[in-house]
Amino acid sequence: MPQSLYIVQVQVRVKPEAIAAFRAAILTNAQASVKEPGILRFDVLQSSEDPTRFSLIEVYRHPDDQAAHRETAHYLTWRDTVADMLAEPRSALKYTNVFPDDAGW
Repeated sequence: MPQSLYIVQVQVRVKPEAIAAFRAAILTNAQASVKEPGILRFDVLQSSEDPTRFSLIEVYRHPDDQAAHRETAHYLTWRDTVADMLAEPRSALKYTNVFPDDAGW
């Protein structure tokens, strides 16, 4: 399989009392993240059925771009800020792109 985009889907469950603070923190992180050259998308979704559940869809040009993202000041600040807001540890699934082809991004 040729090198494809590297996509990470992160699942986050926050404490009910932390929803507003988490939203503020993740928006700050997402707005800075989309400015990184190796990130094509950084989507933040909140469940309409359970507002404590969030999904982050992160699309990177290459796996190394995710590693670089995790070293940025905005990511490190976000990680430390939300640590006590989480109801459970974050989980992530990693994907390669199938459709649209990489040029369609």
